[in-house]
Amino acid sequence: MKKKLVAVLMTAAMAATLAACGTEPETENTPADTNVTVAPDGETTDVVVGQGSEDAIANLIAATEGTVDLTLWCSETEAYQNVMAQLVDEFKAAYSDVDFNITIGSQSESTCKDEVLKDVEAAADVYVFADDQLNGLVEAGALQAVTTTYTYNPIEADGAGAVNAASKDGILYAYPLTATNGYFLYYDSNLLSDEDVSSWENLVAACEREGKKVAMEFSGGWYLFSFFYGAGLECNNLANDAVNVCNWNNETGLAVAKSVQDICSSDAVINLGDADTCTQVTDGNVIAAVNGTWNTGVFEAAYGDGFAATKLPTFNVNGQAVQQGSFAGYKLVGVNSYSDNLGWAMIFAEFITNEASQLKIGNATQEGPANLVAAPQIATPAIAALGAQSNFATLQRVAGNYWTPAGTLGQALYEGGLDDAGLQKALDDAVDGICAE
Repeated sequence: MKKKLVAVLMTAAMAATLAACGTEPETENTPADTNVTVAPDGETTDVVVGQGSEDAIANLIAATEGTVDLTLWCSETEAYQNVMAQLVDEFKAAYSDVDFNITIGSQSESTCKDEVLKDVEAAADVYVFADDQLNGLVEAGALQAVTTTYTYNPIEADGAGAVNAASKDGILYAYPLTATNGYFLYYDSNLLSDEDVSSWENLVAACEREGKKVAMEFSGGWYLFSFFYGAGLECNNLANDAVNVCNWNNETGLAVAKSVQDICSSDAVINLGDADTCTQVTDGNVIAAVNGTWNTGVFEAAYGDGFAATKLPTFNVNGQAVQQGSFAGYKLVGVNSYSDNLGWAMIFAEFITNEASQLKIGNATQEGPANLVAAPQIATPAIAALGAQSNFATLQRVAGNYWTPAGTLGQALYEGGLDDAGLQKALDDAVDGICAE
């Protein structure tokens, strides 16, 4: 079956924009090109891209009067705030005929959807968010579909995984920005060998030997998922409704729970959230940690010439070495469908996600670009490790009921002391909560 991504011709889109400005546009019928790409599921997607984008932008510039106010929400980290400020200046210089007032707000990608949905009409014109929030934002009408492109086509420029993550029902709703919103293992190679970090059993033993710690947020559902998924178990919400599907409480799930509890029984294993991980890495207490690219600078500074990263370790399940899985994630840029300056918001979103901008953001944040040309130019141990881990990763697609029960289960496994009956009850309770309607 063919999925059709129905696109509005450039001239038609600009006609609507200009009409909203009170200007009568020219409505010449411009021919369009059809570019066929292969979607990640193997089906084809027809993408119609209008021609004459330079004329469309020129018409918009001519029709724009007064100051164009835009608000951008992006990560609160210093690196993101600084690089986005640079890109805002470059955008203003590129369209110097227009007076822009662009405000940059601080908003974590992980909670962006919640803030947007508090009041969609008052939310930012353009915002950066984690890909697992896409469905909720689309259903709330908070995202303008990317049916018209002005300066480049994301479906051609970005990786298939990122495009898939930015799409719903075959329609692109956001602009891919990064392809590295996942996790892997950082370690100090001056203290730990390749063999040490190849399995949890070896890693724990090595940290015990060194009198140091290995950190992971076992009580966080985002990370705990990795063990169960690695063992071939299911937990997702692919139906895009309010109910998750989860089979963690079967025989294999019990074996996984035993393995995680055994790992956590060592004093060398510590359950830490992101901020505490960074603190203890800096203090020299933690010599290995499951974490992501956003903290590369912290680990690099702490481990010095021993700085290294690799895929997640294997772990023992019923006597077999099982590769730990993970969530794969992307950061996306969305345009608020309620923006008062929709045309300019879309052009601005394209600008901060184009090849050059993704490369600048990658250099500033050490996160890997989604853009196919920019991605190979950000070569770091962390991104290489995430690339290796991506072979064992899946998109994060769980409904809200997942997080608290999964976190409670992780905390119970970390605290330990449960016999088989106790572990089974903990698993049953977690699955009941995860799958609740």
